[in-house]
Amino acid sequence: MTVQEAYKQLQLQLCVLNDDREAANIADLVIEHITGWRGVDRIVHKHVILSNQQQLLLDGYTQQLLKHTPVQYVLREAWFAGMKFYVDENVLIPRPETEELAEWISSFPVSGFQFIVNEKEIVADITDRNKTQSPATGNLQPVTLLDIGTGSGCVPVALKKKFNDWNVHAVDVSQGALEVAKKNALFQRTEINFHLLDILDETAWQRLPMFDIIVSNPPYIKKSEAAAMQDNVLAFEPHTALFVPDEDALLFYRKIADFALLHLNENGLLFFEINESLGDEVCALLVSKGFSDIELRLDLQGKDRMVKGRRMLMQCRDI
Repeated sequence: MTVQEAYKQLQLQLCVLNDDREAANIADLVIEHITGWRGVDRIVHKHVILSNQQQLLLDGYTQQLLKHTPVQYVLREAWFAGMKFYVDENVLIPRPETEELAEWISSFPVSGFQFIVNEKEIVADITDRNKTQSPATGNLQPVTLLDIGTGSGCVPVALKKKFNDWNVHAVDVSQGALEVAKKNALFQRTEINFHLLDILDETAWQRLPMFDIIVSNPPYIKKSEAAAMQDNVLAFEPHTALFVPDEDALLFYRKIADFALLHLNENGLLFFEINESLGDEVCALLVSKGFSDIELRLDLQGKDRMVKGRRMLMQCRDI
């Protein structure tokens, strides 16, 4: 079978489960993965015969895809921020919306952090986006960031790749997820401090230091919304990373906001990815906790998807 024949055959088989465009996109990813050739190269080499090993891979991948397995799990790879990440069923497949969240964080000016030292206001005049000013010494020090519920590690790895001097931490309740994230950090040559930790367990919070930025894409899909979801998501992606009880949809946002009151430096920033139906509720929650500069941002689909808040100067930490 030639490269061109393999592509057309797979696309035709996938049209049973997907629309024509999606089938073509998946077939493109699979044939590129098998041959190492992108679209233009495959046109040049369209009459090349697949090797026996390539044919075996194609047959195996096709069987999995026809069972609704997401192509990212089949190929054990997904793309995020222009980088290839290893993924398996221990982690969610990175989404474009989460990439938008990472881009928002990376574009937000770190300079301008303010601190109160000995009851005197000091405004940090910082031109180095990798540094903030220590509230204790006034010296510049690396920005510290924590990703809560890191999954594949796509957010901390992408940010560390862009800001190498940042001191980046990531936590997850799943050991399997952390193994995936560690593999991605190693592959991308990024130094991340990983922690096995349940953020809902307040007794574990003391194990973590202070941060300038906290980001989280926590479970936010209500269990009642599962019926409207795609079968391949429900069957293969980890439910612990997807769902929250209908009666307490703000569970993770509330806990993480409380954690941020204790572990964000003065004027530190808190970023959330959110359920599109909970934008007003998450903003109101942050207001009730005393956060300032709250902003609700839409994703590229025009849906409420991201929220940012700032821990106010000398904000009370009583929770």
